[in-house]
This record gives sequence, structure tokens and C-alpha cells, in this order.
Amino acid sequence: MSILRLLSELVPLLAVGYLIGRFKSGLSSQIASPLINFGVPVSLMGLLLKSGLDWLLLQALAMAFLVIGLLVALIRTCPKIRRTLGGRSLLLGSVFGNSGYFGIPVSLALLPSQSLIFSIGYDLGATLLFWSLGPMLLANSPSELTGKSACQNLFRAFATSPASKGLVGAIFIQLTPWSDQITTALWIPSRIVIALALMIVGMRLGAFDPSQNPAYRNIFLEVRPSLLIKLIILPALMLALAKAFDLSTLMCNALVLQAATPTAISVLLLAEASGQEQQVAISLVAWSTVIALVTVPIWFLVLQ
Repeated sequence: MSILRLLSELVPLLAVGYLIGRFKSGLSSQIASPLINFGVPVSLMGLLLKSGLDWLLLQALAMAFLVIGLLVALIRTCPKIRRTLGGRSLLLGSVFGNSGYFGIPVSLALLPSQSLIFSIGYDLGATLLFWSLGPMLLANSPSELTGKSACQNLFRAFATSPASKGLVGAIFIQLTPWSDQITTALWIPSRIVIALALMIVGMRLGAFDPSQNPAYRNIFLEVRPSLLIKLIILPALMLALAKAFDLSTLMCNALVLQAATPTAISVLLLAEASGQEQQVAISLVAWSTVIALVTVPIWFLVLQ
């Protein structure tokens, strides 16, 4: 029943977005910018306030940092894996998932409400890491990756990250005497932002038509290693480390399902902003989203 509930929440929103994307392919780009700048911080504030701010959130955030960092280090230091992945978008797409707009609905549908704080902690950690490292990994100039310039870029990305804004906003609201009222008021907008983000993913899928563009079929062969890493290896690594650290069942399940989410649409947005590897990014987001509708329920059954 939990899996049916999950599919009943995800599939209709993706389907509506898909139909819109078939006829208005450019609409998603118009919605994406204000959604990232304003919607994401509001959504994170609402979710953080709903789940509560305590050390468990930081523990889940640290696990996201650890697992994603380990996998990035492994890919960057292993020549064979690095050559197999090739482009930087494939690296980002292999380790950063749609943990907010796909993962949070997964958590709400499949797990007890107490698991939400762990799902949000993972999403917060992954979002901070992505918007800090992602722009530098897609840097046009090697100098952006080293020295003082790298430190400045890292600080600037961290300070302007939607996740940072959401976290700061949630902490500020928590200190006010109206935190309970604001938390209640933000819950519905938070869910609306999640729904809009899923529809944007559907719009991207609608604009992605391999039958009309043979190049997409060839790109699928290129993105297969990233799909394997993102949907199978990353959640398996998270499961292994969660067991090694003897984390609670609730935290373990929430973190593994977050790690199993499809490639983040932010990878595509960043690729478009940098003017690099857009077709690879859209293929990775599209295929991983479709396949995750099968693999995420399988991971849920494995965890049971």
C-alpha cells in the first residue's frame, strides 16, 4: 500500500508536467529560476520547521557529506571510473540526487513521520554540497578550481545556496515567538513547491524525446555507468555505512531511500547555465527519473 501511495503521488504530477512539456517545452526554464531562488528556501524552511531542528538533522547531514564525498573522491582518484564517466555532468549526476523534490515525497509516502528529519538532513547536506562544489566542477577555467579563487567561489556558492537561505530562515523563525504559527503557515507552500518541482521534472521529460532525436539514444549508452552508480551503488554504499555506524532503522531507511533518488534536476540547470553537456544532463535526469520509479520501490522492499 505504501508503494501504491508513493506512485499515486509521483506519477500524476510527473504525467501532468510531461503533457505540458510536450506542448510548451520552454515553460520549465521560466519556472525553474524563481523556484530555485524563492521556492526552494521557503520549502526548506517549512520542512525544517516541521521536522524540528536538532542534532539528528546534523547527523543525517554529516552522513550525506560522508557518502557523497567518499564516492566523489573514489571517482576522481580512480582513472578507470573517471574515464568511464567522462564528462563532469556525469560525475555530478552520479552522486547528487533529487533528494528534495523526489526524495521528500518518497519519505512522506513510505516511511513514518519521524523519518522526515533524516530525509531533510540528507537533502540539506546534499544541496549545500552540490551548490558549493557543482559550479566549480563545471568551471570553465582551471583556475576556478584552485587557490584563492576556489575559496572565494566556495564561500560565494555556500552563501547564496538556496539550502543556506532556507536553513538561516528556519533558525531565525525558530527564535521568534510565532514559530508555531509560521510553521503551520509554511507547510502547505512547502508541499506546493515540491509538487511544482516534480512537474518541472515531468516537463523536462516531455521535452526529452529519443524517437525525434537519435542522438539521445546514443547518449543513453554514455549515461549508463552514471545510472548504475546513482541508483544502485550510492544507496548500497549508504546502506553499508549506516550499518557500520549502527544507525537506527528509521535513519538508515530514510538515508538509503534518499541516496536512491534519481539525478537532481539541478545538474541539468547547472549544465544549462554553464553551457556545457546539456544533452548529457537531460538524458541522465530523464532516464534516472523513469528508472527510479522502479528501483526506489525495490530498495524499499530490500530495507524491509
